[in-house]
Amino acid sequence: MKISFAEKASPKSGAVVVGVEEGKKLTPSAQELEKASGGALSRAMKASSFTGKKGQSLQIAAPANVAADRIVLVGLGKGLTDLDFQSMGGNLVPALNAAGDKEAVVYVDGGADVLAEAAANIGAGLLMRSYRFDRYRTKETADQKPTLKKATIVVSGAAAARKAFKPLEAVAEGVNLTRDLVSEPPNVLHPESFAEEAAKLAEIGITVEILNEKKMEKLGMHSLLGVGLGSARESRLVVMHWNGAASNSRPVAFVGKGVTFDTGGISLKPGPGMEDMKWDMGGAGVVTGLMKALALRKAKVNVIGVLGLVENMPDGAAQRPGDIVTSMSGQTIEIHNTDAEGRLVLADALWYTQDKYKPRLMIDLATLTGAIIIALGHEYAGFFSNDDDISAMLSAAGEATGEKVWRLPLAEAYDNQLKTDGADMKNIGGRAAGSITAAQFLQRFVNKVPWAHLDIAGVTWSSKDAPTVPKGATAFGVRLLDKFVADNYEK
Repeated sequence: MKISFAEKASPKSGAVVVGVEEGKKLTPSAQELEKASGGALSRAMKASSFTGKKGQSLQIAAPANVAADRIVLVGLGKGLTDLDFQSMGGNLVPALNAAGDKEAVVYVDGGADVLAEAAANIGAGLLMRSYRFDRYRTKETADQKPTLKKATIVVSGAAAARKAFKPLEAVAEGVNLTRDLVSEPPNVLHPESFAEEAAKLAEIGITVEILNEKKMEKLGMHSLLGVGLGSARESRLVVMHWNGAASNSRPVAFVGKGVTFDTGGISLKPGPGMEDMKWDMGGAGVVTGLMKALALRKAKVNVIGVLGLVENMPDGAAQRPGDIVTSMSGQTIEIHNTDAEGRLVLADALWYTQDKYKPRLMIDLATLTGAIIIALGHEYAGFFSNDDDISAMLSAAGEATGEKVWRLPLAEAYDNQLKTDGADMKNIGGRAAGSITAAQFLQRFVNKVPWAHLDIAGVTWSSKDAPTVPKGATAFGVRLLDKFVADNYEK
């Protein structure tokens, strides 16, 4: 969708969107339409339950003396936040598509100090909600496709709004890249092709290095490589560098689990629902989208993004329960369940990242455990950390972006569940506290670097629409971590 900003506009067709404050108080732009329409707005509100509360909307067929096809009243309520304005923009998309509108003019009124940010956030909401993964739909009729192609946001100080929109647009592009990656079928997106997609980020200034299996074997990454033994696809480790600060500034590192399809391996998953396991690479998808967002908005920080890319398949060469592998760290792992594979991938990716790049901190993201869904449902991501400051910053970024996170504990008692007689550790800790023991496993490979682990299994895919997130791949984590970086690590 094309988003533009203007000081004024004269719509000839499509929809005109104006705000109404709580108590049916018309904003200046709504008052102009009220006058031009001969009181049509007041009559429509009187005949409906619309009062101007936040989240309400009312559509009116435009009278003959109004050039547009439709007038949309949007409730402003009281005390709107940036997220509220994003939701406002997002909610317009399905409404205008349902009406068949091709373009819309959105008028933004209010205090001069909030106009630019409000307009920018409405634009961001429009952009994020208009995302659609439809490249494999070949038989859609015209009336099944979205119609809205253009939105002009009219605001006093359009130049300031345009400037405020630019970084939000960059983040939205990162979000939509993540959604694309997570939505791709596993016959299209596999470790090699994912690495190729990441390599395209070189076009926007990101340096990309790809390690093949031979290089990982030489480094001793047998924990990661063991997961991909049963696949016809070679595993990959991708390292992306964004250098937006001085060369002597230590980087912030993000590490993503990228299991492009997860059958469970020899510990085979049940058949029903296995098709969803195409998005077991969600953590790697988020890291890739985040890197794009940071590069597009020229973030003043050095960042490392690492992707551990594997496919977990069962064949005669596949890893077995009972196998023992030696990780890059030298620690040995006894495999008790080949479906607890994401932590095996992250073990080597985390160790490699902290050992080679000496980051200020590391954050990993993974669709790691079903247990986190039992604990938190689909509303919050669970996270674990060895650092209280990072935890506080993540929680604050979650509240600010609406991508909320909830901290869970780490403790020696949970760590003891990983003990085994045959090796330094086993890769599962039993049914009790499954998300926590998974995090305890990962902590053994961070080597005291300030670190957080985000388990995003419950929030990577959605079966329903939200204001700025159409159902499907959510890209949960891109906005969260962009905000985390912007607020705490950019100069």
